[in-house]
Amino acid sequence: MPAIITNKFRVHNAEQFKESFGEAADTYYLGIGRPQAFADNQAFNDGTDTNPPTPNDDIGTEYYAYDDMLSAKKISSSDVSTVIPRRNWVTGTVYDYYRHDYGNINSAGSTITSDSSVSNLFDATFYVLTSTFDVYKCIDNNDGAASTVEPSGNKNTSTFSTADGYTWKYMYSLTAAEQTNFLSTDFMHVSTESTDYSTTAGAIELVKITDAGTGGTDATYTDIAIRGDGSSGTATVVVASGAVSSVTITNAGSGYTFASILASDFGNVTGADIDFIISPEGGHASDCVKELGGFFVMMNVNLTQDDGSGDFNTANDFRRIMLIRNPVDSGTGSTATADTLDATKSITMSSASGNFLPDEKITQSTTGAIGYVVDWNSSTNVLRYIQPQFADQGVDANGDATAFSGSNTVTGGTSGVTGTPSSHDTTPEFTHDSGDVIYIENRKPISRAADQTENIKLIVEF
Repeated sequence: MPAIITNKFRVHNAEQFKESFGEAADTYYLGIGRPQAFADNQAFNDGTDTNPPTPNDDIGTEYYAYDDMLSAKKISSSDVSTVIPRRNWVTGTVYDYYRHDYGNINSAGSTITSDSSVSNLFDATFYVLTSTFDVYKCIDNNDGAASTVEPSGNKNTSTFSTADGYTWKYMYSLTAAEQTNFLSTDFMHVSTESTDYSTTAGAIELVKITDAGTGGTDATYTDIAIRGDGSSGTATVVVASGAVSSVTITNAGSGYTFASILASDFGNVTGADIDFIISPEGGHASDCVKELGGFFVMMNVNLTQDDGSGDFNTANDFRRIMLIRNPVDSGTGSTATADTLDATKSITMSSASGNFLPDEKITQSTTGAIGYVVDWNSSTNVLRYIQPQFADQGVDANGDATAFSGSNTVTGGTSGVTGTPSSHDTTPEFTHDSGDVIYIENRKPISRAADQTENIKLIVEF
């Protein structure tokens, strides 16, 4: 049977997801991984570094993602915001105007679309971000004219007009912190607070003539009652040459969900089609998140140098980002709460003939163990490594996942360096295959350095 998931359901889901970051039952981590290159000839890893593969949504893909995971950082509630697509005001642009019924069928049997030819309000360019980081909703675009005057000020008013014939409504402003944390090239924070100057619920802020009709009596008709389920709405209609030439709202009224006027009230014009645009429930700017389509959530995470005293290494790159809910800390056996977690295995060497190289293959001939170097600390003689579970990567010649063990020599495949292990730590702080992986993204290589911070803004759409 025909059905839809409404935009309000999407907004609700986004709100619930955002709120869960502050709830005791849920803990979220941003994980990074995949230091080794993508290659077409690796099983389950088609694609290349310049064209990363699209992750598959299956349990196996999650397991493999854990195998070459490097580290994870906890995401706090202050790192999360509801966002909407960013639409900068640019002079000379025709912006769509708000209307409540995009996608419906008009009296002529056609789908109601915006000036940008979309049939969904939230695909329309009906709001803008100005150069002063204020957000305005377009109430009227002067019959599809280009906007040449940037909206500004008027934060304590209802709707207002600019010299280019546009009508705007102030919605909210981005604070300095919101600009830093939740403003990207494509998305921007949307305020959860309403302004103190919202318009009236169910008011008629705009009227459009879609068919002027014929055969009417020329005159200016004033105080015409706007019919429907609201109250107090009135309009003035001018009829010239038998057709409707203009309609002006003289009282916006309130409480409307549908509206019309009677032909007998404006000279019995035949075939006139007049659309009354009704403000949202609560009025414009009463709920910016719902009104502007806040069904996106942004997580903003900074990876600062060697976060966690080295949990995040700076000697290697990464190609994968993961969002993980309620992983387990292997040290406590409970849901992780630490700010950062190391997901790699390590070997401490009693001696080494030189420096192991990032990403090189390491082997232990006596056990058959295979791994890949994450980093090597020549001061502590600690070698961190991963064991991706693919042929010729983390499994031995028999196809088994074999751990490095004992004091048997470990050899670097590229450097030729050998080391004698004195101890092994094969249990990462981050318990592999624990928690729920709810997002995986493969990216081109992101290089790290000891003097840089990576800012990762992860956006999830509902």
